[in-house]
Amino acid sequence: MSSFEIKGGRHLKGEITPQGAKNEALQILCAVLLTPEKITIRNVPDILDVNKLMEVLGDLGVRIQKLDQQTYTFQADDIDIEVLKKKEFRNKVASLRGSVMIMGPLLARFGEAYIPQPGGDKIGRRRLDTHFIGFRNLGAKFSFDPDLKAYHVMAPKLQGAYMLLDEASVTGTANIIMAAVMASGKTTIFNAACEPYIVQLCRMLNCMGAKISGVGSNLITIEGVETLRGCDHTMQPDMIEVGSFIGLAAMTRSDITIKNVDHRELGIIPEVFGRLGIKMDLSGGNIHIPAQEHYEVETFMDGSIMTIADAPWPGFTPDLISIALVTATQARGTVLIHQKMFESRLFFVDKLIDMGAQIILCDPHRATVIGLNRQIPLRGVRMVSPDIRAGVALLIAALSAKGTSIIENIDQIDRGYQNIDKRLRELGAEIYRF
Repeated sequence: MSSFEIKGGRHLKGEITPQGAKNEALQILCAVLLTPEKITIRNVPDILDVNKLMEVLGDLGVRIQKLDQQTYTFQADDIDIEVLKKKEFRNKVASLRGSVMIMGPLLARFGEAYIPQPGGDKIGRRRLDTHFIGFRNLGAKFSFDPDLKAYHVMAPKLQGAYMLLDEASVTGTANIIMAAVMASGKTTIFNAACEPYIVQLCRMLNCMGAKISGVGSNLITIEGVETLRGCDHTMQPDMIEVGSFIGLAAMTRSDITIKNVDHRELGIIPEVFGRLGIKMDLSGGNIHIPAQEHYEVETFMDGSIMTIADAPWPGFTPDLISIALVTATQARGTVLIHQKMFESRLFFVDKLIDMGAQIILCDPHRATVIGLNRQIPLRGVRMVSPDIRAGVALLIAALSAKGTSIIENIDQIDRGYQNIDKRLRELGAEIYRF
């Protein structure tokens, strides 16, 4: 198990380009199973979760060719469904939560899918009911084997239907869309997730010949087609990396330019970090964050304490709650961080408290952060990365801290951030992998 050694307190400077979006990649790669024709995908991030999913696709029989560092072709013209039942396959899939999205495409094209209960971050309960209720609305039947912890879904022919999702689940919406694109008749999905990842998936599927309307809204309509063709798709920059780099610049008093950013796809992310007092210039295709000695948390109009909470898109993404929290530790002022969607995602704050941060963990969902205004710098400590986003939040804290920090279990960070140590060293950070 690898670790990072970070010598904190350095001011960084330079340009950094976000990788392709991790959450988009996990959906897009599963969609290649919908057609036997060749698909080209560009701006693919070189991260553990994506590489694991490509291994899973390869085990199923997808032919994968790497054209350059970020471009691949996929051809799913010889899929072996029986692989789904093998123990080795179950073990591989169980470590990757995104693998659940192979079910929709397999169900649509082959009428059957079998998958073990997927793993992923330990950030609380992440139920799959939305996925299976959606499949059932389309006419599928499913069963769960509690001994193997595996799901089996079958449907000789899917039939379009109207459905109101019980939650705006991103992966659930993606899975149902991919199942419905080749179902007979019309499917209407209300309370659908509308994150940029879903928009990109729908754009790709329409390019493949699907008939999806309402893209970008929470009401998706799909006219089923019999077959889909190949296509050429380019992934968007990762908005979670963009938010992470904004927080990094503020915490380390650094002058950083984030390159090749589509501001329209960031939603309220810049605005939320602006509420923490972070100045930034959004112009052209870049975001420039100037070095700031101090940044001050806004209050609400009546003078009450600022609250930053996650919400389904176009609200603030839960993947950046950890980053907002750690960034607030060195602001001037107080903020309440409210993580509504996952009850265990704030449990990393004990490590920040060990570093000297002033945080009150109110309950599993809320933490009050009293900003230190840099009067008391964080101090380097040894810690363990519990999940992807908390791991990067701890990394940002370590880069701003006085002294040396050790972060263990950095495989969690590598799951979502491509060559992060190398890219940070190019900005002037002292970070070493061992």
